[in-house]
Amino acid sequence: MNMYLHEIKSYRKSTITWTCSMVCLAIFFLSMFPAFSKDAEDFMKLIQAYPEEVRKAFGIGSNITSFFGFYSYVFFYIVLCGAIQAMNLGISIISKEVRQKTADFLLTKPVTRKQIVTSKLLAVLTSLIATNIIFIICAGIMSSIVKTQEFSMKIFILISITMFFVQLIFMTMGVFISLILPKIRSVIGVSLGVVFSFFIISMFGSIIGDKAVRYITPFKYFDTTYIIKNSGYETQFVVIGIVFVAVATIASYIIYMKKDIHAV
Repeated sequence: MNMYLHEIKSYRKSTITWTCSMVCLAIFFLSMFPAFSKDAEDFMKLIQAYPEEVRKAFGIGSNITSFFGFYSYVFFYIVLCGAIQAMNLGISIISKEVRQKTADFLLTKPVTRKQIVTSKLLAVLTSLIATNIIFIICAGIMSSIVKTQEFSMKIFILISITMFFVQLIFMTMGVFISLILPKIRSVIGVSLGVVFSFFIISMFGSIIGDKAVRYITPFKYFDTTYIIKNSGYETQFVVIGIVFVAVATIASYIIYMKKDIHAV
């Protein structure tokens, strides 16, 4: 418990910063929706001038003039921020002991390696849950203020909560990467590199219309158009996400149990 609380405290400022950034981003863009909806026809004429490939790459669909279409477009980039946050936490939560040269000291304490990993994962999970709860509440309030017509709060929550699912994938991916790489000097550098690689793959998949790309990048696992239409998620991608998180987590435990921790 002490280790869990220590980790929560150490990442408190980071969590607050990321949460505030994403909330401010959502508030800023959503505040533009009333004016945007009034000039929707002119905006559609403007974007039609851009090549279809460009519109697809940036997630600009024909339904962007509706509230959920507009929110989905904005949310796509908020999820990018959330993924970076999760990847950054996942990589740093284990690797920081090596970078700060405190790994051998930690292992002298009366705790098992399993307890160490569990405490750290729970701390990161708590941070992500807090981020998503605050984001959904603030974005929901702002959406209610700027709405031009009634919308389904259920669909709004279904769309918004997908950020947490994507974050879980990138968080466990980050933990796994931190354990297989010998030494990570720049956590944010690795985080940005991995996340943007998947993001670019996502954009490329949108351009070429290749459905197979959806199985590669977590950014494509939750299609907002499908969620709006069916009020639910596509089962196969939910299963893929769960399997990936489970495998990455189990693999991380196994690797850490057997990993040689060098003394300072």
